[in-house]
Amino acid sequence: MIPISRPLIGEEEIKAVTDVLRSGIIASGPKVREFEEKFAGFTGAKHAIAVSNGTCAIHAALFGLGIKKGDRVITTPFTFIATANSVLHAGAEPVFADVDEKTFNIDPGKIEHALKKDMFRKIKAILVVHLYGQCCDMSSINRLAEQYGVKVIEDAAQAHGALHYGKMAGSLGDAASFSMYATKNMATGEGGMVAVKDDAAAEKIRKFINHGSERVYYHTLLGYNYRMTDIEAAIGIVQLGKLEGFNARRRENAARMKKILEKYEYITVPYEAPECFHVFHQFTVKVEASKRDRLLKHLNDSGIGAKIFYPVPIHGQPFYEKLVNPGVALKNSEKLAAQVISLPVYPALTDGDFEIIEGAFAGFDGR
Repeated sequence: MIPISRPLIGEEEIKAVTDVLRSGIIASGPKVREFEEKFAGFTGAKHAIAVSNGTCAIHAALFGLGIKKGDRVITTPFTFIATANSVLHAGAEPVFADVDEKTFNIDPGKIEHALKKDMFRKIKAILVVHLYGQCCDMSSINRLAEQYGVKVIEDAAQAHGALHYGKMAGSLGDAASFSMYATKNMATGEGGMVAVKDDAAAEKIRKFINHGSERVYYHTLLGYNYRMTDIEAAIGIVQLGKLEGFNARRRENAARMKKILEKYEYITVPYEAPECFHVFHQFTVKVEASKRDRLLKHLNDSGIGAKIFYPVPIHGQPFYEKLVNPGVALKNSEKLAAQVISLPVYPALTDGDFEIIEGAFAGFDGR
């Protein structure tokens, strides 16, 4: 089976972990601080704060920007559920705005519609998701945020190294969250990072992820244990150094995949906006809905670990059905959930893998 993703762990990561184990400092220590400094430098963010996973990163970012009970946060329904869950964890309410059918990302026009309807000014933030590795239309979104006086948070869990008009994901809003889960463009197993501009917000987040502690055994707010370990940070430092190479290979693989698939009329290959540098966390195609599930089974039976990200939009999940904003159409999200298939694009794909993939598509009856 060609998996949907595979982390690339080399001898450098193994040595880095071994060095940490030998040091005796295996919890949060100097390697975490080093990883934070290097990650801030890479993204261009003023502060980077390492946390235990990407969900914690979103929760901490919301807290740092003052999002609290009674507030509302605009976000996308077409993503992994952790994005909206984090809004609930912060005590706020998610307001779903539909996505652009071409980019899969939240539609600024739908954001504006929600902001205009917000007569009680309860919307305090826009939580965007750079889905599959392509940045949202941040120029338009930031203009709306300034006009309506709301914060912008980037969920960049799938967008390490992605660019929008040459600016790095993680530096495009007031705060950003990253995941370092095993399937991501750079991986530490679990782990995450918060990037933030404001000094006071960064200070709040550092307390928040450490039980609200200002100094040892002195707690000034209710916090959590969201710390990263030096073991994860050691892996992260090495992976960050390899990230640009990983992303370049993903883009090469995406171009090769497009060439294979462009001849099939029932498939729409991913769109890359001209202002964006797509890092292809996933290579996600649209397939005619009547053929999608049949094609997915055929690919899996052919030894290709194709998957659907995401088969049910968040507003269609049983837990969220009672939370959907009344009267808001989310048709694109629902349509895409019935069309998308993600194909392997990770850097370790071989010529042989591509031959298998090409043969599987050629052998599918697309009628």
